[in-house]
Amino acid sequence: MWLMQPFNEGATRLFLGVLLACLALVTVLHLAVPAGHPLHVSAYTVTLLGKYLSYALLAVAVDLVWGYLGILSLGHGAFFALGGYAMGMYLMRQIGDRGTYGDPILPDFMVFLNWDSLPWYWLGFDMPWFAFLMVMLVPGALALVFGFLAFRSRVTGVYLSIITQAMTFALMLAFFRNEMGFGGNNGLTDFRELLGFDLRTDATRLGLFIATGVALALGYVLCRAIVASKLGRVSVACRDAEARTRFLGYRVERFQLFVFVVSAMLAGVAGALYVPQVGIINPSEFSPIFSIEIVLWVALGGRGTLYGAVIGALLVNYAKTVFTGVMPDAWLFALGGMFVLVTVFLPRGVAGLLAYRFKGQGFKRGSNETLSHDISKEASA
Repeated sequence: MWLMQPFNEGATRLFLGVLLACLALVTVLHLAVPAGHPLHVSAYTVTLLGKYLSYALLAVAVDLVWGYLGILSLGHGAFFALGGYAMGMYLMRQIGDRGTYGDPILPDFMVFLNWDSLPWYWLGFDMPWFAFLMVMLVPGALALVFGFLAFRSRVTGVYLSIITQAMTFALMLAFFRNEMGFGGNNGLTDFRELLGFDLRTDATRLGLFIATGVALALGYVLCRAIVASKLGRVSVACRDAEARTRFLGYRVERFQLFVFVVSAMLAGVAGALYVPQVGIINPSEFSPIFSIEIVLWVALGGRGTLYGAVIGALLVNYAKTVFTGVMPDAWLFALGGMFVLVTVFLPRGVAGLLAYRFKGQGFKRGSNETLSHDISKEASA
Protein backbone atom coordinates (compact mmCIF):
# COMPACT_ATOMS: atom_id res chain seq x y z
CA MET A 1 0.00 0.00 0.00
CA TRP A 2 1.36 3.42 -0.96
CA LEU A 3 0.73 4.82 2.53
CA MET A 4 3.20 2.28 3.95
CA GLN A 5 6.04 3.30 1.62
CA PRO A 6 7.46 6.02 3.95
CA PHE A 7 8.14 3.43 6.67
CA ASN A 8 10.71 1.82 4.39
CA GLU A 9 12.77 5.03 4.53
CA GLY A 10 15.37 5.37 7.25
CA ALA A 11 14.88 9.15 7.44
CA THR A 12 11.15 8.75 8.05
CA ARG A 13 11.67 6.17 10.77
CA LEU A 14 14.27 8.41 12.39
CA PHE A 15 11.96 11.43 12.29
CA LEU A 16 9.03 9.49 13.76
CA GLY A 17 11.27 7.97 16.41
CA VAL A 18 12.62 11.33 17.51
CA LEU A 19 9.14 12.88 17.51
CA LEU A 20 7.57 10.08 19.57
CA ALA A 21 10.55 10.09 21.96
CA CYS A 22 10.13 13.83 22.51
CA LEU A 23 6.41 13.39 23.17
CA ALA A 24 7.13 10.68 25.71
CA LEU A 25 9.92 12.69 27.35
CA VAL A 26 7.80 15.81 27.78
CA THR A 27 4.94 13.72 29.16
CA VAL A 28 7.19 12.04 31.73
CA LEU A 29 8.88 15.30 32.76
CA HIS A 30 5.48 16.93 33.17
CA LEU A 31 3.75 14.15 35.11
CA ALA A 32 6.51 12.36 37.01
CA VAL A 33 8.90 15.18 37.93
CA PRO A 34 7.85 17.43 40.84
CA ALA A 35 6.95 21.05 40.10
CA GLY A 36 9.95 22.45 41.93
CA HIS A 37 12.49 20.29 40.11
CA PRO A 38 14.68 21.92 37.40
CA LEU A 39 13.66 19.23 34.88
CA HIS A 40 9.93 19.69 35.44
CA VAL A 41 7.99 20.75 32.34
CA SER A 42 5.21 23.10 33.33
CA ALA A 43 1.72 23.17 31.83
CA TYR A 44 2.57 26.49 30.18
CA THR A 45 5.59 24.93 28.47
CA VAL A 46 3.49 21.96 27.34
CA THR A 47 1.00 24.34 25.73
CA LEU A 48 3.82 26.32 24.13
CA LEU A 49 5.34 23.15 22.67
CA GLY A 50 1.92 22.11 21.39
CA LYS A 51 1.65 25.42 19.57
CA TYR A 52 5.08 24.85 18.03
CA LEU A 53 4.00 21.41 16.80
CA SER A 54 0.87 22.83 15.18
CA TYR A 55 3.10 25.35 13.39
CA ALA A 56 5.36 22.46 12.33
CA LEU A 57 2.39 20.69 10.71
CA LEU A 58 1.55 23.92 8.90
CA ALA A 59 5.15 24.19 7.68
CA VAL A 60 5.02 20.61 6.35
CA ALA A 61 1.86 21.51 4.40
CA VAL A 62 3.58 24.53 2.84
CA ASP A 63 6.70 22.52 2.02
CA LEU A 64 4.58 19.96 0.19
CA VAL A 65 3.38 22.52 -2.36
CA TRP A 66 6.47 24.73 -2.45
CA GLY A 67 9.26 22.20 -2.12
CA TYR A 68 7.84 19.46 -4.32
CA LEU A 69 5.34 21.21 -6.56
CA GLY A 70 7.14 24.52 -6.99
CA ILE A 71 4.12 26.62 -5.96
CA LEU A 72 5.11 29.43 -3.62
CA SER A 73 1.89 29.93 -1.71
CA LEU A 74 1.68 33.13 0.31
CA GLY A 75 -1.86 32.37 1.40
CA HIS A 76 -1.62 29.23 3.51
CA GLY A 77 -2.31 31.34 6.57
CA ALA A 78 -5.88 31.57 5.24
CA PHE A 79 -6.33 27.78 5.28
CA PHE A 80 -4.78 27.66 8.76
CA ALA A 81 -7.16 30.35 10.00
CA LEU A 82 -10.24 28.76 8.43
CA GLY A 83 -9.50 25.48 10.19
CA GLY A 84 -9.00 27.45 13.38
CA TYR A 85 -12.30 29.28 13.00
CA ALA A 86 -14.12 25.99 12.38
CA MET A 87 -12.73 24.64 15.64
CA GLY A 88 -13.43 27.96 17.39
CA MET A 89 -17.09 27.86 16.32
CA TYR A 90 -17.44 24.40 17.84
CA LEU A 91 -15.78 25.53 21.08
CA MET A 92 -18.04 28.59 21.25
CA ARG A 93 -21.14 26.43 20.87
CA GLN A 94 -19.93 24.27 23.76
CA ILE A 95 -20.05 27.25 26.15
CA GLY A 96 -23.85 27.31 26.07
CA ASP A 97 -25.52 29.18 28.92
CA ARG A 98 -22.25 29.45 30.85
CA GLY A 99 -21.35 32.59 28.92
CA THR A 100 -21.49 36.11 30.31
CA TYR A 101 -25.03 36.70 29.00
CA GLY A 102 -26.31 33.20 29.71
CA ASP A 103 -27.78 32.60 26.25
CA PRO A 104 -27.85 28.83 25.53
CA ILE A 105 -27.64 29.29 21.75
CA LEU A 106 -26.00 32.60 20.84
CA PRO A 107 -22.33 33.26 21.69
CA ASP A 108 -21.69 36.28 23.89
CA PHE A 109 -20.48 38.53 21.07
CA MET A 110 -23.71 37.94 19.13
CA VAL A 111 -25.81 38.84 22.16
CA PHE A 112 -23.72 41.97 22.63
CA LEU A 113 -24.25 42.92 18.96
CA ASN A 114 -28.02 42.30 19.24
CA TRP A 115 -28.20 39.31 16.92
CA ASP A 116 -31.67 37.76 16.98
CA SER A 117 -30.78 34.27 15.83
CA LEU A 118 -27.83 32.07 15.02
CA PRO A 119 -26.60 32.48 11.41
CA TRP A 120 -27.19 29.45 9.18
CA TYR A 121 -23.47 28.80 8.74
CA TRP A 122 -23.15 28.27 12.51
CA LEU A 123 -25.68 25.44 12.45
CA GLY A 124 -24.23 22.00 13.11
CA PHE A 125 -21.16 23.25 14.92
CA ASP A 126 -22.57 22.01 18.21
CA MET A 127 -21.80 18.49 16.95
CA PRO A 128 -18.11 17.51 17.13
CA TRP A 129 -18.12 15.24 14.07
CA PHE A 130 -19.56 18.03 11.93
CA ALA A 131 -17.09 20.61 13.23
CA PHE A 132 -14.08 18.32 12.75
CA LEU A 133 -15.27 17.57 9.22
CA MET A 134 -15.53 21.28 8.46
CA VAL A 135 -11.98 21.77 9.75
CA MET A 136 -10.81 19.95 6.62
CA LEU A 137 -13.64 20.58 4.17
CA VAL A 138 -13.76 24.39 4.42
CA PRO A 139 -10.04 24.98 3.67
CA GLY A 140 -10.16 22.15 1.13
CA ALA A 141 -13.16 23.66 -0.67
CA LEU A 142 -11.51 27.08 -0.85
CA ALA A 143 -8.31 25.52 -2.19
CA LEU A 144 -10.31 23.49 -4.70
CA VAL A 145 -12.13 26.51 -6.13
CA PHE A 146 -9.10 28.79 -6.04
CA GLY A 147 -6.76 26.16 -7.42
CA PHE A 148 -9.12 25.09 -10.18
CA LEU A 149 -9.43 28.66 -11.47
CA ALA A 150 -5.72 29.45 -11.09
CA PHE A 151 -4.21 26.23 -12.45
CA ARG A 152 -6.76 25.95 -15.24
CA SER A 153 -5.73 29.45 -16.34
CA ARG A 154 -2.05 28.41 -15.98
CA VAL A 155 -1.25 31.18 -13.52
CA THR A 156 2.23 30.42 -12.21
CA GLY A 157 5.26 31.96 -10.57
CA VAL A 158 5.13 35.30 -8.84
CA TYR A 159 1.64 35.99 -10.21
CA LEU A 160 0.23 32.97 -8.37
CA SER A 161 2.04 34.03 -5.18
CA ILE A 162 0.52 37.51 -5.40
CA ILE A 163 -2.96 36.09 -5.97
CA THR A 164 -2.70 33.80 -2.94
CA GLN A 165 -1.59 36.74 -0.84
CA ALA A 166 -4.49 38.83 -2.13
CA MET A 167 -6.87 36.01 -1.21
CA THR A 168 -5.74 35.86 2.41
CA PHE A 169 -5.75 39.67 2.68
CA ALA A 170 -9.34 39.81 1.39
CA LEU A 171 -10.41 37.18 3.91
CA MET A 172 -8.71 39.13 6.70
CA LEU A 173 -10.67 42.27 5.81
CA ALA A 174 -13.91 40.29 5.63
CA PHE A 175 -13.44 38.59 9.00
CA PHE A 176 -12.68 41.93 10.66
CA ARG A 177 -16.27 43.00 9.97
CA ASN A 178 -18.77 42.34 12.76
CA GLU A 179 -21.44 41.64 10.14
CA MET A 180 -19.66 38.41 9.21
CA GLY A 181 -20.68 36.82 12.49
CA PHE A 182 -17.22 35.67 13.57
CA GLY A 183 -16.50 38.09 16.40
CA GLY A 184 -14.98 40.85 14.30
CA ASN A 185 -11.69 42.26 15.57
CA ASN A 186 -11.83 40.27 18.82
CA GLY A 187 -12.46 36.95 17.11
CA LEU A 188 -13.54 33.90 19.10
CA THR A 189 -12.27 33.28 22.62
CA ASP A 190 -13.25 32.31 26.19
CA PHE A 191 -13.34 28.61 25.30
CA ARG A 192 -14.34 26.25 28.08
CA GLU A 193 -14.25 22.60 27.01
CA LEU A 194 -13.44 20.24 24.16
CA LEU A 195 -15.31 16.93 23.87
CA GLY A 196 -16.35 17.32 27.50
CA PHE A 197 -12.81 17.97 28.78
CA ASP A 198 -12.04 21.23 30.56
CA LEU A 199 -9.51 23.16 28.47
CA ARG A 200 -8.11 24.87 31.56
CA THR A 201 -6.86 21.67 33.21
CA ASP A 202 -3.28 20.44 32.88
CA ALA A 203 -4.44 17.00 31.75
CA THR A 204 -6.34 18.44 28.79
CA ARG A 205 -3.38 20.60 27.81
CA LEU A 206 -1.12 17.56 27.84
CA GLY A 207 -3.68 15.62 25.79
CA LEU A 208 -3.79 18.36 23.18
CA PHE A 209 0.01 18.41 23.03
CA ILE A 210 0.12 14.66 22.41
CA ALA A 211 -2.71 14.87 19.86
CA THR A 212 -0.83 17.60 17.98
CA GLY A 213 2.33 15.49 17.94
CA VAL A 214 0.39 12.49 16.59
CA ALA A 215 -1.24 14.70 13.94
CA LEU A 216 2.21 15.96 12.91
CA ALA A 217 3.44 12.37 12.57
CA LEU A 218 0.42 11.36 10.48
CA GLY A 219 0.66 14.48 8.32
CA TYR A 220 4.36 13.88 7.74
CA VAL A 221 3.76 10.25 6.75
CA LEU A 222 0.96 11.29 4.37
CA CYS A 223 3.19 13.87 2.70
CA ARG A 224 6.09 11.42 2.44
CA ALA A 225 3.73 8.85 0.88
CA ILE A 226 2.62 11.41 -1.70
CA VAL A 227 6.19 12.46 -2.46
CA ALA A 228 7.39 8.84 -2.81
CA SER A 229 4.53 7.85 -5.13
CA LYS A 230 4.15 8.40 -8.86
CA LEU A 231 2.10 11.49 -7.99
CA GLY A 232 5.11 12.91 -6.16
CA ARG A 233 7.50 12.16 -9.00
CA VAL A 234 5.22 13.84 -11.50
CA SER A 235 4.84 16.78 -9.10
CA VAL A 236 8.61 17.24 -8.99
CA ALA A 237 8.68 17.04 -12.78
CA CYS A 238 6.03 19.78 -12.91
CA ARG A 239 8.20 21.84 -10.60
CA ASP A 240 11.34 21.51 -12.68
CA ALA A 241 10.00 21.15 -16.23
CA GLU A 242 6.30 21.91 -16.44
CA ALA A 243 6.21 22.41 -20.21
CA ARG A 244 8.03 19.13 -20.84
CA THR A 245 5.71 17.30 -18.45
CA ARG A 246 2.70 18.62 -20.36
CA PHE A 247 4.31 17.51 -23.62
CA LEU A 248 4.58 13.97 -22.24
CA GLY A 249 0.80 13.90 -21.84
CA TYR A 250 0.29 14.63 -18.15
CA ARG A 251 -2.59 16.88 -17.07
CA VAL A 252 -0.39 19.08 -14.91
CA GLU A 253 -3.25 21.13 -13.47
CA ARG A 254 -4.84 18.00 -11.99
CA PHE A 255 -1.68 17.05 -10.12
CA GLN A 256 -1.25 20.62 -8.93
CA LEU A 257 -4.86 20.85 -7.78
CA PHE A 258 -4.78 17.58 -5.84
CA VAL A 259 -1.56 18.37 -3.95
CA PHE A 260 -2.72 21.95 -3.29
CA VAL A 261 -6.02 20.75 -1.78
CA VAL A 262 -4.29 18.15 0.42
CA SER A 263 -1.88 20.82 1.63
CA ALA A 264 -4.76 23.18 2.46
CA MET A 265 -6.56 20.48 4.45
CA LEU A 266 -3.41 19.77 6.46
CA ALA A 267 -3.10 23.49 7.18
CA GLY A 268 -6.72 23.48 8.38
CA VAL A 269 -5.99 20.62 10.79
CA ALA A 270 -2.99 22.54 12.10
CA GLY A 271 -5.21 25.57 12.73
CA ALA A 272 -7.80 23.44 14.53
CA LEU A 273 -5.16 22.04 16.88
CA TYR A 274 -3.69 25.49 17.45
CA VAL A 275 -6.89 27.20 18.62
CA PRO A 276 -7.78 25.22 21.79
CA GLN A 277 -4.18 25.46 22.95
CA VAL A 278 -3.79 29.23 22.60
CA GLY A 279 -7.41 29.96 23.53
CA ILE A 280 -8.24 32.43 20.77
CA ILE A 281 -8.66 32.82 17.02
CA ASN A 282 -8.98 36.23 15.38
CA PRO A 283 -8.52 37.78 11.91
CA SER A 284 -4.83 38.46 12.52
CA GLU A 285 -4.20 34.81 11.57
CA PHE A 286 -5.22 35.79 8.02
CA SER A 287 -2.48 38.41 7.92
CA PRO A 288 -0.29 38.16 4.79
CA ILE A 289 2.74 38.73 7.03
CA PHE A 290 1.96 35.48 8.84
CA SER A 291 1.83 33.58 5.53
CA ILE A 292 5.19 35.06 4.54
CA GLU A 293 6.61 34.03 7.91
CA ILE A 294 5.52 30.44 7.24
CA VAL A 295 7.53 30.47 4.01
CA LEU A 296 10.55 31.70 5.99
CA TRP A 297 10.23 28.71 8.33
CA VAL A 298 10.42 26.35 5.37
CA ALA A 299 13.29 28.24 3.73
CA LEU A 300 15.33 28.29 6.94
CA GLY A 301 14.68 24.63 7.67
CA GLY A 302 15.26 23.37 4.15
CA ARG A 303 12.81 23.42 1.28
CA GLY A 304 11.87 20.09 -0.28
CA THR A 305 12.73 17.89 2.71
CA LEU A 306 9.58 17.97 4.90
CA TYR A 307 11.56 17.35 8.09
CA GLY A 308 13.50 20.54 7.34
CA ALA A 309 10.19 22.42 7.47
CA VAL A 310 9.57 20.98 10.93
CA ILE A 311 13.05 22.03 12.09
CA GLY A 312 12.58 25.53 10.67
CA ALA A 313 9.18 26.00 12.32
CA LEU A 314 10.47 24.88 15.72
CA LEU A 315 13.68 26.94 15.60
CA VAL A 316 12.10 30.16 14.35
CA ASN A 317 9.18 30.07 16.76
CA TYR A 318 11.42 29.27 19.71
CA ALA A 319 13.63 32.20 18.71
CA LYS A 320 10.52 34.35 18.42
CA THR A 321 9.45 33.43 21.94
CA VAL A 322 12.88 34.32 23.31
CA PHE A 323 13.27 37.58 21.39
CA THR A 324 9.75 38.86 22.04
CA GLY A 325 10.31 38.26 25.75
CA VAL A 326 13.68 40.03 25.87
CA MET A 327 13.64 42.51 22.97
CA PRO A 328 10.17 42.65 21.37
CA ASP A 329 11.04 45.41 18.94
CA ALA A 330 14.09 43.55 17.64
CA TRP A 331 12.34 40.35 16.57
CA LEU A 332 11.61 41.35 12.96
CA PHE A 333 15.20 42.49 12.50
CA ALA A 334 16.44 39.21 13.97
CA LEU A 335 14.15 37.22 11.66
CA GLY A 336 15.33 39.15 8.62
CA GLY A 337 18.97 38.74 9.61
CA MET A 338 18.48 35.02 10.19
CA PHE A 339 16.94 34.63 6.75
CA VAL A 340 19.77 36.56 5.06
CA LEU A 341 22.45 34.54 6.83
CA VAL A 342 20.85 31.23 5.93
CA THR A 343 20.32 32.33 2.32
CA VAL A 344 23.99 33.31 1.95
CA PHE A 345 25.71 30.58 3.95
CA LEU A 346 23.10 27.77 4.01
CA PRO A 347 21.15 27.99 0.74
CA ARG A 348 19.67 24.52 1.37
CA GLY A 349 18.71 25.40 4.94
CA VAL A 350 19.41 23.52 8.12
CA ALA A 351 18.42 20.24 6.46
CA GLY A 352 21.09 20.77 3.82
CA LEU A 353 23.69 21.32 6.53
CA LEU A 354 22.64 18.11 8.26
CA ALA A 355 22.81 16.21 4.98
CA TYR A 356 26.31 17.55 4.31
CA ARG A 357 27.40 16.69 7.83
CA PHE A 358 26.07 13.13 7.91
CA LYS A 359 26.10 12.13 4.26
CA GLY A 360 28.94 14.22 2.92
CA GLN A 361 26.74 16.06 0.44
CA GLY A 362 23.71 18.34 0.33
CA PHE A 363 20.30 17.52 -1.02
CA LYS A 364 20.26 17.43 -4.79
CA ARG A 365 17.33 18.35 -6.89
CA GLY A 366 16.96 16.11 -9.93
CA SER A 367 17.84 17.67 -13.27
CA ASN A 368 15.22 18.27 -15.89
CA GLU A 369 16.73 15.57 -18.08
CA THR A 370 16.62 12.91 -15.36
CA LEU A 371 13.07 13.77 -14.35
CA SER A 372 11.86 13.82 -17.91
CA HIS A 373 13.56 10.47 -18.54
CA ASP A 374 11.87 8.96 -15.47
CA ILE A 375 8.38 10.09 -16.33
CA SER A 376 8.94 9.16 -19.97
CA LYS A 377 9.54 5.58 -18.87
CA GLU A 378 6.40 5.71 -16.71
CA ALA A 379 4.33 7.07 -19.57
CA SER A 380 5.48 4.32 -21.92
CA ALA A 381 5.01 1.58 -19.31
